Amino acid sequence: MSTAKKPVVALTIGDPAGIGPEISIATMMDKEVYEECRPFLIGSVPIVRRAMAIKNCDFSLNVITSPAEAKFTWGTLDVLETGVYDCDSIEWGKVQQLAGKMSLDYVMKSIELGMAGDIDVVSTAPIHKEAIKLAGCKLPGHTEIYQVETGSDYGLTMFHVQKLRVFFVSRHIALKEACDYANKERVLACVQQIHHEFTALNINNPRIAVAALNPHASDNGLFGHEEKDNLIPAVKAAQEMGINAIGPIPADSVFHLGKQGHYDAILSLYHDQGHIACKTLDFERSITITFGLPFMRSSVDHGTAFDIAGTGKAGTVSMLESTLVAARYWKMKH
Repeated sequence: MSTAKKPVVALTIGDPAGIGPEISIATMMDKEVYEECRPFLIGSVPIVRRAMAIKNCDFSLNVITSPAEAKFTWGTLDVLETGVYDCDSIEWGKVQQLAGKMSLDYVMKSIELGMAGDIDVVSTAPIHKEAIKLAGCKLPGHTEIYQVETGSDYGLTMFHVQKLRVFFVSRHIALKEACDYANKERVLACVQQIHHEFTALNINNPRIAVAALNPHASDNGLFGHEEKDNLIPAVKAAQEMGINAIGPIPADSVFHLGKQGHYDAILSLYHDQGHIACKTLDFERSITITFGLPFMRSSVDHGTAFDIAGTGKAGTVSMLESTLVAARYWKMKH
């Protein structure tokens, strides 16, 4: 782990057929990134050059084999390659097995560097679930890959946007299943993990609000029993452990209260409950932080955008935000 004030941050360029390379280049062109951290790219030089042309980037290239060789200087793109590929065959906006393999190689290299302590943070551009499946990956996405490959007990996903920090009991499962999934044990485990991670960020006695499942938190059982059976017992159990857990708070108000600063974190019970609130507040600046890994990982919260890949139309705010916010969280911890 770095002891310098600026963390070493690897940016994986994502699926080479998507917008990942160009938004990664745009991020590296921003001087603020170099003020906050020491960034470099994990990718392929031909793909990087192609993205540079799209963004009219005239920076010089410094091809490296380890972060120790990076210059970390604005005006130079430090690029760590993961192998030699037939990059000329990569077509913009198409699901391709090779593109899936390349994006997986970038991720695996970041894990290798993170486990070795050579980087502090990784900021990931989007990969394509279908492409990585064609390349042989059996895990559904970034978070699961990082958790499994690092051997971490959990990969705790947090959305960060403005003053909102939103966590999730479940993510990519059907809504009907998610209602049953949010039982006392899982809710309590998530609250404990949030408390642990935020305490490590030097947030003293973090206020953790648990969102309700039913309208008006069921109005004492008038419509629904999940609050009485699972959520209230989970909150009480957390409180008995000395955790500052609050709730359950009706979902139609908890995010507004969080935005006002009443809570340090909100536990959403399922994917859309929290995603809709965050993305409505500010879609482009909603980014993901994954806690529970040996290093910090952040990501944009959008996909590969194959329909506009290679056109230069892709918004670049999210990748910039992903990189800057993760660097700042690292500084909070260190």
